[in-house]
Amino acid sequence: MSIDPQLTAKLTDAGEQELLSYLQSADPQVAAQLAAQLAAVDLAEIAATFAKKSEAAAGPLEMASPPAIRLDDVAPRINEAEAIAAGEQLLSAGKVAALLVAGGQGTRLGFDHPKGMFPIGPVTDRMLFQIFVEKLIARGNRYNAAIPLYLMTSPATHDETVECFAANNNFGLPDSQLKIFCQGTMPAIDAESGKLLLAGPDQLALSPDGHGGTLAALVKSGCLADIQSRGLEEIYYFQVDNPLADVCEPLFLGYHRLSGSEMSTQVVAKQRPEEKVGVLVEVDGRLRLVEYSELSEELAAERDASGSLKYWAGNIAIHGLNVDFLGRMAADAESLPWHLASKKVPYCTFQGEQVDPQTPNGVKFERFIFDLLPHAKNAIVVEILPSTTFAPVKNADGAPSDTPSAARAALTAIYTSWLTEAGVAVESGVPVEISPLFALDAEELKSKADGMSPIVEPTVLGDSSE
Repeated sequence: MSIDPQLTAKLTDAGEQELLSYLQSADPQVAAQLAAQLAAVDLAEIAATFAKKSEAAAGPLEMASPPAIRLDDVAPRINEAEAIAAGEQLLSAGKVAALLVAGGQGTRLGFDHPKGMFPIGPVTDRMLFQIFVEKLIARGNRYNAAIPLYLMTSPATHDETVECFAANNNFGLPDSQLKIFCQGTMPAIDAESGKLLLAGPDQLALSPDGHGGTLAALVKSGCLADIQSRGLEEIYYFQVDNPLADVCEPLFLGYHRLSGSEMSTQVVAKQRPEEKVGVLVEVDGRLRLVEYSELSEELAAERDASGSLKYWAGNIAIHGLNVDFLGRMAADAESLPWHLASKKVPYCTFQGEQVDPQTPNGVKFERFIFDLLPHAKNAIVVEILPSTTFAPVKNADGAPSDTPSAARAALTAIYTSWLTEAGVAVESGVPVEISPLFALDAEELKSKADGMSPIVEPTVLGDSSE
Protein backbone atom coordinates (compact mmCIF):
# COMPACT_ATOMS: atom_id res chain seq x y z
CA MET A 1 0.00 0.00 0.00
CA SER A 2 1.17 3.52 -0.77
CA ILE A 3 1.65 5.41 2.49
CA ASP A 4 0.96 9.14 2.77
CA PRO A 5 4.32 10.97 2.42
CA GLN A 6 3.67 13.02 5.55
CA LEU A 7 3.09 9.85 7.60
CA THR A 8 6.17 8.27 6.04
CA ALA A 9 8.29 11.24 7.09
CA LYS A 10 6.68 11.26 10.55
CA LEU A 11 7.49 7.58 11.17
CA THR A 12 10.99 7.93 9.74
CA ASP A 13 11.79 10.94 11.92
CA ALA A 14 10.56 9.01 14.96
CA GLY A 15 12.80 6.02 14.21
CA GLU A 16 9.79 3.79 13.48
CA GLN A 17 11.22 2.22 10.31
CA GLU A 18 10.01 -1.28 11.24
CA LEU A 19 6.47 -0.02 11.70
CA LEU A 20 6.70 1.84 8.37
CA SER A 21 7.86 -1.33 6.60
CA TYR A 22 5.00 -3.25 8.22
CA LEU A 23 2.50 -0.67 6.97
CA GLN A 24 3.88 -0.78 3.44
CA SER A 25 3.55 -4.56 3.24
CA ALA A 26 0.32 -5.03 5.21
CA ASP A 27 -3.11 -5.77 3.76
CA PRO A 28 -4.48 -2.43 2.44
CA GLN A 29 -7.46 -2.46 4.81
CA VAL A 30 -5.23 -3.22 7.81
CA ALA A 31 -2.75 -0.55 6.75
CA ALA A 32 -5.49 2.05 6.23
CA GLN A 33 -6.93 1.43 9.70
CA LEU A 34 -3.54 1.66 11.38
CA ALA A 35 -2.46 4.67 9.34
CA ALA A 36 -5.56 6.58 10.43
CA GLN A 37 -4.64 5.97 14.07
CA LEU A 38 -1.02 6.94 13.53
CA ALA A 39 -2.00 10.21 11.86
CA ALA A 40 -3.57 11.34 15.15
CA VAL A 41 -0.52 10.50 17.28
CA ASP A 42 2.08 13.10 18.23
CA LEU A 43 5.17 10.90 17.88
CA ALA A 44 7.52 13.78 18.67
CA GLU A 45 5.77 14.39 21.99
CA ILE A 46 5.95 10.70 22.88
CA ALA A 47 9.64 10.53 22.04
CA ALA A 48 10.46 13.68 24.01
CA THR A 49 8.51 12.48 27.04
CA PHE A 50 10.11 9.04 26.92
CA ALA A 51 13.57 10.61 26.66
CA LYS A 52 12.99 12.52 29.89
CA LYS A 53 12.27 9.38 31.89
CA SER A 54 15.94 8.73 32.53
CA GLU A 55 16.69 12.25 33.72
CA ALA A 56 17.99 12.46 37.26
CA ALA A 57 15.28 12.99 39.83
CA ALA A 58 15.15 16.32 41.60
CA GLY A 59 16.47 16.58 45.13
CA PRO A 60 14.26 16.26 48.21
CA LEU A 61 11.31 18.63 48.22
CA GLU A 62 11.15 21.40 50.80
CA MET A 63 7.60 20.69 51.93
CA ALA A 64 5.28 22.34 54.42
CA SER A 65 1.77 21.63 55.62
CA PRO A 66 -0.76 23.02 53.13
CA PRO A 67 -3.06 26.02 53.58
CA ALA A 68 -6.11 24.33 55.02
CA ILE A 69 -9.54 24.62 56.55
CA ARG A 70 -9.56 21.88 59.18
CA LEU A 71 -12.39 20.29 61.11
CA ASP A 72 -10.90 21.21 64.47
CA ASP A 73 -9.88 24.80 63.63
CA VAL A 74 -10.32 26.94 66.72
CA ALA A 75 -10.29 30.13 64.65
CA PRO A 76 -11.08 29.11 61.05
CA ARG A 77 -9.95 31.46 58.31
CA ILE A 78 -13.50 31.46 56.91
CA ASN A 79 -16.69 31.33 58.98
CA GLU A 80 -18.74 28.19 58.25
CA ALA A 81 -22.07 30.01 58.06
CA GLU A 82 -20.60 32.57 55.66
CA ALA A 83 -19.19 29.78 53.50
CA ILE A 84 -22.56 28.02 53.31
CA ALA A 85 -24.24 31.31 52.36
CA ALA A 86 -21.66 31.93 49.62
CA GLY A 87 -22.09 28.41 48.25
CA GLU A 88 -25.87 28.74 48.29
CA GLN A 89 -25.64 32.04 46.45
CA LEU A 90 -23.55 30.40 43.71
CA LEU A 91 -26.06 27.56 43.40
CA SER A 92 -29.11 29.83 43.39
CA ALA A 93 -27.54 31.98 40.68
CA GLY A 94 -27.00 28.93 38.47
CA LYS A 95 -23.23 29.35 38.45
CA VAL A 96 -22.24 25.76 39.35
CA ALA A 97 -21.70 22.61 37.29
CA ALA A 98 -20.75 19.07 38.26
CA LEU A 99 -17.99 17.16 36.49
CA LEU A 100 -18.05 13.39 36.99
CA VAL A 101 -15.03 11.34 35.90
CA ALA A 102 -16.37 7.91 34.99
CA GLY A 103 -13.86 6.23 32.70
CA GLY A 104 -13.17 3.24 34.91
CA GLN A 105 -14.51 -0.27 34.52
CA GLY A 106 -15.49 -2.50 37.43
CA THR A 107 -12.85 -5.13 36.65
CA ARG A 108 -11.41 -5.26 40.18
CA LEU A 109 -14.97 -5.62 41.48
CA GLY A 110 -15.66 -8.60 39.23
CA PHE A 111 -18.12 -6.37 37.35
CA ASP A 112 -17.78 -6.32 33.56
CA HIS A 113 -19.40 -2.92 32.99
CA PRO A 114 -18.64 0.76 33.61
CA LYS A 115 -18.07 1.25 37.34
CA GLY A 116 -20.81 3.88 37.42
CA MET A 117 -23.33 1.10 36.75
CA PHE A 118 -22.25 -0.84 39.84
CA PRO A 119 -25.19 -1.50 42.22
CA ILE A 120 -24.42 0.14 45.56
CA GLY A 121 -27.74 1.12 47.18
CA PRO A 122 -27.93 -0.71 50.55
CA VAL A 123 -31.51 -1.85 49.90
CA THR A 124 -32.44 -1.04 46.29
CA ASP A 125 -29.11 -1.72 44.59
CA ARG A 126 -29.33 1.74 42.99
CA MET A 127 -26.31 2.13 40.76
CA LEU A 128 -23.66 4.75 41.44
CA PHE A 129 -24.82 6.83 38.48
CA GLN A 130 -28.37 7.04 39.85
CA ILE A 131 -27.26 8.10 43.32
CA PHE A 132 -25.11 10.92 41.91
CA VAL A 133 -27.77 12.17 39.50
CA GLU A 134 -30.46 12.16 42.20
CA LYS A 135 -28.16 14.21 44.45
CA LEU A 136 -27.68 16.68 41.62
CA ILE A 137 -31.39 16.94 40.86
CA ALA A 138 -32.25 17.37 44.53
CA ARG A 139 -29.62 20.08 44.92
CA GLY A 140 -30.96 21.90 41.87
CA ASN A 141 -34.53 21.64 43.15
CA ARG A 142 -33.51 23.08 46.51
CA TYR A 143 -31.93 26.15 44.93
CA ASN A 144 -34.34 26.42 42.00
CA ALA A 145 -31.52 26.33 39.49
CA ALA A 146 -30.29 23.84 36.90
CA ILE A 147 -26.95 22.18 37.69
CA PRO A 148 -25.56 20.65 34.49
CA LEU A 149 -23.61 17.41 34.65
CA TYR A 150 -20.54 16.89 32.46
CA LEU A 151 -19.73 13.18 32.52
CA MET A 152 -16.39 11.98 31.18
CA THR A 153 -16.13 8.40 29.98
CA SER A 154 -13.28 6.43 28.41
CA PRO A 155 -13.33 4.47 25.14
CA ALA A 156 -13.96 1.33 27.21
CA THR A 157 -17.01 2.75 29.00
CA HIS A 158 -18.44 5.36 26.64
CA ASP A 159 -21.02 3.46 24.58
CA GLU A 160 -22.40 1.47 27.50
CA THR A 161 -22.63 4.60 29.65
CA VAL A 162 -24.56 6.45 26.94
CA GLU A 163 -26.87 3.45 26.55
CA CYS A 164 -27.36 3.19 30.32
CA PHE A 165 -28.44 6.82 30.64
CA ALA A 166 -30.74 6.55 27.63
CA ALA A 167 -32.38 3.37 28.96
CA ASN A 168 -32.99 5.05 32.33
CA ASN A 169 -34.18 8.42 31.00
CA ASN A 170 -31.03 10.03 32.42
CA PHE A 171 -32.32 9.04 35.89
CA GLY A 172 -34.57 12.11 35.69
CA LEU A 173 -31.97 14.64 34.54
CA PRO A 174 -33.15 16.71 31.53
CA ASP A 175 -31.17 16.22 28.32
CA SER A 176 -30.23 19.89 28.41
CA GLN A 177 -28.37 19.32 31.68
CA LEU A 178 -26.33 16.29 30.59
CA LYS A 179 -23.20 16.22 28.44
CA ILE A 180 -21.40 12.88 28.08
CA PHE A 181 -17.94 13.12 26.52
CA CYS A 182 -15.02 10.74 26.09
CA GLN A 183 -11.47 11.19 27.28
CA GLY A 184 -8.54 10.76 24.93
CA THR A 185 -6.05 7.94 24.60
CA MET A 186 -2.30 7.61 24.31
CA PRO A 187 -0.33 4.80 22.69
CA ALA A 188 1.68 2.48 24.89
CA ILE A 189 5.33 2.00 23.97
CA ASP A 190 7.99 -0.64 24.53
CA ALA A 191 9.85 0.06 27.77
CA GLU A 192 13.28 -0.63 26.28
CA SER A 193 13.13 0.89 22.81
CA GLY A 194 10.38 3.47 23.15
CA LYS A 195 8.75 2.09 19.98
CA LEU A 196 4.99 1.92 19.55
CA LEU A 197 3.22 -1.31 20.47
CA LEU A 198 0.36 -2.85 18.50
CA ALA A 199 -2.72 -4.34 20.20
CA GLY A 200 -3.61 -6.15 16.97
CA PRO A 201 -2.58 -6.18 13.32
CA ASP A 202 -4.53 -2.97 12.62
CA GLN A 203 -4.63 -1.40 16.10
CA LEU A 204 -2.21 0.55 18.24
CA ALA A 205 -2.06 -0.44 21.91
CA LEU A 206 -4.01 2.52 23.31
CA SER A 207 -4.97 3.38 26.88
CA PRO A 208 -6.91 6.27 28.47
CA ASP A 209 -4.80 9.35 29.12
CA GLY A 210 -5.64 9.58 32.86
CA HIS A 211 -8.03 11.83 34.76
CA GLY A 212 -5.79 14.72 33.75
CA GLY A 213 -7.06 14.08 30.24
CA THR A 214 -10.25 15.80 31.41
CA LEU A 215 -8.91 19.19 30.39
CA ALA A 216 -8.08 18.25 26.80
CA ALA A 217 -11.32 16.27 26.48
CA LEU A 218 -13.41 19.20 27.72
CA VAL A 219 -11.87 21.33 24.98
CA LYS A 220 -12.04 18.77 22.17
CA SER A 221 -15.66 17.80 22.93
CA GLY A 222 -16.83 21.41 23.06
CA CYS A 223 -17.87 20.98 26.69
CA LEU A 224 -15.56 23.74 27.96
CA ALA A 225 -17.07 26.13 25.43
CA ASP A 226 -20.53 24.99 26.57
CA ILE A 227 -19.61 25.63 30.22
CA GLN A 228 -18.39 29.10 29.34
CA SER A 229 -21.42 29.92 27.17
CA ARG A 230 -23.76 29.07 30.07
CA GLY A 231 -22.00 31.57 32.29
CA LEU A 232 -20.96 28.90 34.78
CA GLU A 233 -18.24 29.96 37.19
CA GLU A 234 -17.35 27.01 39.42
CA ILE A 235 -17.17 23.25 38.92
CA TYR A 236 -17.53 20.46 41.47
CA TYR A 237 -15.20 17.69 40.22
CA PHE A 238 -15.54 14.13 41.57
CA GLN A 239 -14.88 10.53 40.62
CA VAL A 240 -17.37 7.75 40.04
CA ASP A 241 -16.26 5.31 42.74
CA ASN A 242 -17.27 7.37 45.81
CA PRO A 243 -21.03 7.11 46.57
CA LEU A 244 -20.62 9.38 49.60
CA ALA A 245 -19.49 12.38 47.51
CA ASP A 246 -21.74 15.25 48.61
CA VAL A 247 -22.25 16.56 45.10
CA CYS A 248 -22.13 20.37 44.86
CA GLU A 249 -22.39 20.89 48.60
CA PRO A 250 -22.64 24.62 49.49
CA LEU A 251 -20.07 24.53 52.32
CA PHE A 252 -17.20 23.33 50.13
CA LEU A 253 -18.20 25.61 47.26
CA GLY A 254 -18.34 28.53 49.69
CA TYR A 255 -14.90 27.85 51.16
CA HIS A 256 -13.56 27.58 47.63
CA ARG A 257 -15.16 30.85 46.55
CA LEU A 258 -14.48 32.98 49.62
CA SER A 259 -10.81 31.99 49.76
CA GLY A 260 -10.35 33.22 46.18
CA SER A 261 -9.10 29.77 45.27
CA GLU A 262 -8.87 28.72 41.64
CA MET A 263 -8.62 25.06 42.65
CA SER A 264 -9.61 23.62 46.03
CA THR A 265 -9.34 20.04 47.21
CA GLN A 266 -11.24 18.04 49.80
CA VAL A 267 -8.97 15.85 51.93
CA VAL A 268 -9.13 13.37 54.78
CA ALA A 269 -6.60 13.34 57.60
CA LYS A 270 -4.16 10.45 57.39
CA GLN A 271 -4.21 8.37 60.56
CA ARG A 272 -1.08 6.30 59.93
CA PRO A 273 2.18 7.12 58.12
CA GLU A 274 2.01 3.96 56.03
CA GLU A 275 -1.38 4.74 54.44
CA LYS A 276 -1.03 4.54 50.67
CA VAL A 277 -2.59 7.85 49.73
CA GLY A 278 -1.19 10.93 48.03
CA VAL A 279 -0.87 13.97 50.28
CA LEU A 280 -1.35 17.66 49.62
CA VAL A 281 1.61 19.80 50.68
CA GLU A 282 2.95 23.27 50.06
CA VAL A 283 6.15 23.59 48.03
CA ASP A 284 7.62 27.01 47.24
CA GLY A 285 4.36 28.66 48.24
CA ARG A 286 2.28 26.48 45.90
CA LEU A 287 -0.08 23.63 46.66
CA ARG A 288 0.84 20.32 45.07
CA LEU A 289 0.19 16.63 45.49
CA VAL A 290 2.96 14.24 46.45
CA GLU A 291 2.30 10.56 45.78
CA TYR A 292 2.85 8.21 48.71
CA SER A 293 5.58 6.50 46.70
CA GLU A 294 7.49 9.81 46.62
CA LEU A 295 7.55 10.07 50.42
CA SER A 296 10.31 8.32 52.32
CA GLU A 297 9.29 6.43 55.45
CA GLU A 298 10.95 9.17 57.50
CA LEU A 299 9.02 11.97 55.83
CA ALA A 300 5.73 10.09 55.97
CA ALA A 301 6.20 9.59 59.73
CA GLU A 302 7.32 13.16 60.48
CA ARG A 303 5.17 14.92 63.07
CA ASP A 304 4.58 18.53 64.07
CA ALA A 305 4.82 20.08 67.53
CA SER A 306 1.35 18.82 68.46
CA GLY A 307 2.30 15.23 67.63
CA SER A 308 0.12 15.08 64.51
CA LEU A 309 1.42 13.89 61.15
CA LYS A 310 3.05 16.81 59.38
CA TYR A 311 1.94 15.59 55.96
CA TRP A 312 -1.61 14.69 56.86
CA ALA A 313 -3.83 15.87 53.99
CA GLY A 314 -4.88 12.72 52.12
CA ASN A 315 -6.23 13.20 48.59
CA ILE A 316 -9.77 11.94 47.83
CA ALA A 317 -10.09 13.38 44.29
CA ILE A 318 -12.83 15.93 44.97
CA HIS A 319 -11.99 19.39 43.67
CA GLY A 320 -13.51 22.80 43.23
CA LEU A 321 -12.38 24.27 39.90
CA ASN A 322 -12.78 27.84 38.70
CA VAL A 323 -13.97 28.01 35.09
CA ASP A 324 -11.74 30.96 34.14
CA PHE A 325 -8.78 29.03 35.56
CA LEU A 326 -9.63 25.99 33.42
CA GLY A 327 -9.84 28.20 30.35
CA ARG A 328 -6.43 29.66 31.09
CA MET A 329 -4.89 26.23 31.67
CA ALA A 330 -6.49 24.81 28.52
CA ALA A 331 -4.51 27.35 26.51
CA ASP A 332 -1.24 26.21 28.13
CA ALA A 333 -0.04 22.99 26.54
CA GLU A 334 2.43 22.39 29.36
CA SER A 335 -0.02 22.86 32.24
CA LEU A 336 -0.39 19.10 32.70
CA PRO A 337 2.78 17.03 32.26
CA TRP A 338 2.79 13.40 31.20
CA HIS A 339 3.54 10.74 33.80
CA LEU A 340 5.07 7.45 32.69
CA ALA A 341 3.81 4.22 34.23
CA SER A 342 5.52 0.85 33.85
CA LYS A 343 2.85 -1.72 32.93
CA LYS A 344 2.29 -5.16 31.48
CA VAL A 345 1.01 -4.38 27.98
CA PRO A 346 -0.24 -7.27 25.82
CA TYR A 347 0.87 -6.69 22.25
CA CYS A 348 0.90 -8.07 18.72
CA THR A 349 4.14 -8.60 16.82
CA PHE A 350 4.55 -7.56 13.19
CA GLN A 351 4.28 -11.29 12.38
CA GLY A 352 0.77 -11.40 13.96
CA GLU A 353 1.74 -13.23 17.14
CA GLN A 354 -0.15 -12.15 20.29
CA VAL A 355 2.09 -11.80 23.35
CA ASP A 356 0.78 -11.62 26.94
CA PRO A 357 3.78 -10.55 29.04
CA GLN A 358 4.19 -11.79 32.60
CA THR A 359 6.29 -8.82 33.72
CA PRO A 360 6.10 -5.10 32.90
CA ASN A 361 7.23 -4.59 29.32
CA GLY A 362 5.66 -1.31 28.35
CA VAL A 363 5.14 2.30 29.29
CA LYS A 364 1.76 4.05 29.45
CA PHE A 365 1.27 7.81 29.48
CA GLU A 366 -1.11 9.50 31.89
CA ARG A 367 -1.97 13.01 32.99
CA PHE A 368 -3.31 13.84 36.45
CA ILE A 369 -5.78 16.59 37.24
CA PHE A 370 -4.01 17.44 40.49
CA ASP A 371 -1.02 18.71 38.48
CA LEU A 372 -3.10 21.85 37.94
CA LEU A 373 -2.74 22.73 41.62
CA PRO A 374 0.64 24.51 41.47
CA HIS A 375 -0.77 26.80 38.78
CA ALA A 376 -3.84 27.78 40.81
CA LYS A 377 -3.99 31.01 42.76
CA ASN A 378 -4.87 30.74 46.48
CA ALA A 379 -5.33 26.97 46.29
CA ILE A 380 -6.52 25.43 49.57
CA VAL A 381 -7.46 22.09 51.07
CA VAL A 382 -10.65 21.48 53.03
CA GLU A 383 -10.73 18.60 55.51
CA ILE A 384 -13.83 16.39 55.65
CA LEU A 385 -14.91 13.40 57.73
CA PRO A 386 -14.41 10.18 55.77
CA SER A 387 -17.42 8.65 57.56
CA THR A 388 -19.72 11.13 55.84
CA THR A 389 -18.00 11.93 52.55
CA PHE A 390 -15.55 9.21 51.46
CA ALA A 391 -16.12 5.48 51.00
CA PRO A 392 -14.65 4.52 47.60
CA VAL A 393 -15.67 1.32 45.84
CA LYS A 394 -12.42 -0.03 44.44
CA ASN A 395 -11.98 -3.65 45.53
CA ALA A 396 -14.21 -6.71 45.63
CA ASP A 397 -15.63 -7.81 48.97
CA GLY A 398 -13.04 -9.72 50.95
CA ALA A 399 -10.34 -7.10 50.40
CA PRO A 400 -9.09 -5.19 53.46
CA SER A 401 -10.62 -1.86 52.41
CA ASP A 402 -12.59 0.13 49.84
CA THR A 403 -15.18 -2.60 49.24
CA PRO A 404 -18.87 -2.49 48.24
CA SER A 405 -19.86 -3.85 51.65
CA ALA A 406 -17.97 -1.06 53.40
CA ALA A 407 -19.60 1.58 51.18
CA ARG A 408 -23.09 0.18 51.75
CA ALA A 409 -22.44 0.11 55.50
CA ALA A 410 -21.28 3.74 55.35
CA LEU A 411 -24.42 4.76 53.47
CA THR A 412 -26.64 2.92 55.96
CA ALA A 413 -24.79 4.56 58.88
CA ILE A 414 -25.41 8.02 57.40
CA TYR A 415 -29.10 7.37 56.76
CA THR A 416 -29.53 5.82 60.21
CA SER A 417 -27.96 8.86 61.85
CA TRP A 418 -30.35 11.14 59.96
CA LEU A 419 -33.35 9.09 61.09
CA THR A 420 -32.15 8.98 64.68
CA GLU A 421 -31.65 12.74 64.64
CA ALA A 422 -35.21 13.07 63.35
CA GLY A 423 -36.50 10.95 66.24
CA VAL A 424 -37.03 7.73 64.30
CA ALA A 425 -35.63 4.59 65.92
CA VAL A 426 -33.76 2.16 63.67
CA GLU A 427 -33.13 -1.39 64.83
CA SER A 428 -29.43 -2.23 64.94
CA GLY A 429 -28.11 -3.94 61.81
CA VAL A 430 -31.13 -3.11 59.65
CA PRO A 431 -30.15 -1.59 56.28
CA VAL A 432 -31.89 1.63 55.32
CA GLU A 433 -31.69 3.79 52.23
CA ILE A 434 -32.89 7.32 51.55
CA SER A 435 -33.13 8.68 48.04
CA PRO A 436 -31.67 12.18 47.73
CA LEU A 437 -34.97 13.08 46.07
CA PHE A 438 -36.71 12.33 49.40
CA ALA A 439 -34.15 14.02 51.63
CA LEU A 440 -30.78 15.49 50.77
CA ASP A 441 -29.63 15.81 54.37
CA ALA A 442 -30.66 15.32 58.00
CA GLU A 443 -32.41 18.68 58.21
CA GLU A 444 -34.66 17.94 55.24
CA LEU A 445 -35.50 14.52 56.64
CA LYS A 446 -36.69 16.07 59.93
CA SER A 447 -39.44 17.90 58.08
CA LYS A 448 -40.74 14.59 56.68
CA ALA A 449 -40.27 12.23 59.61
CA ASP A 450 -43.24 13.19 61.82
CA GLY A 451 -45.20 10.11 62.77
CA MET A 452 -42.75 7.71 61.13
CA SER A 453 -42.78 4.28 62.76
CA PRO A 454 -39.63 2.66 64.15
CA ILE A 455 -37.67 0.88 61.41
CA VAL A 456 -37.25 -2.84 62.07
CA GLU A 457 -36.78 -4.22 58.54
CA PRO A 458 -34.90 -3.11 55.40
CA THR A 459 -36.47 0.20 54.41
CA VAL A 460 -36.28 2.61 51.51
CA LEU A 461 -37.51 6.20 51.65
CA GLY A 462 -38.20 7.75 48.27
CA ASP A 463 -37.77 4.68 46.08
CA SER A 464 -38.10 6.15 42.59
CA SER A 465 -38.73 2.68 41.12
CA GLU A 466 -42.12 2.48 42.78
